[in-house]
Amino acid sequence: MFGGQMPVIKVGRMAGQFAKPRSAEFEEKDGVKLPVYKGDNINGDAFDEKNRNPDPQRLIRAYSQSATTLNLLRAFATGGYAAMQRVTQWNLDFVEHSEQGNRYQELASRVDEALGFMNAAGLTVDHPIMTTTDFWTSHECLHLPYEQSLTRLDSTSGLYYDCSAHVLWVGERTRQLDGAHVEFLRGLSNPIGIKAEVRAFFDVHEQEGSHPGGIHLEMTRQNVTECIGGS
Repeated sequence: MFGGQMPVIKVGRMAGQFAKPRSAEFEEKDGVKLPVYKGDNINGDAFDEKNRNPDPQRLIRAYSQSATTLNLLRAFATGGYAAMQRVTQWNLDFVEHSEQGNRYQELASRVDEALGFMNAAGLTVDHPIMTTTDFWTSHECLHLPYEQSLTRLDSTSGLYYDCSAHVLWVGERTRQLDGAHVEFLRGLSNPIGIKAEVRAFFDVHEQEGSHPGGIHLEMTRQNVTECIGGS
């Protein structure tokens, strides 16, 4: 926000991403064939029959953990942790001693100096805009029974919203135009994301006369297939 002089909407992929899309229904190791791991809200990752069998209780635990995460997020966002005066204390440990970490600290110091000037000039810096933040959540709309159970009708507008997240997206394996996931998302009023190559994403919007609302860049220090070109 400081660097671009533009408002920034903060969206986090959290509080609900417990299902994993899979290309096959079964996995085989050393002659043993078991259902594939489909995410912690369905079955377990360990390769044995007990863990790989679907367990409905996992959906209850996933919901409880998501609700707990959201409560913690609200506490951080409104309880002073997000105050601009703490900008120099915000850091990501794994980039703290990297080039990116150094660039962040430099920018944070500039913000801190600007806040100091505002305070010295008599401008208040304890306004809620400076001490709290709005934070939105997002995940892939994958496990339809879970998403359907958390969908509600807004009685004031007559519109349906999936309350499992603010922003939902349809993934690479579930974006068939005649599929159940697209049909379900078609009836929602949530903002919807679609996984597509970035240039094609902008090309489609240009052809349709619409504008891109934003792009999602996925980053991790772990060697996951989604970030290195695997399936």
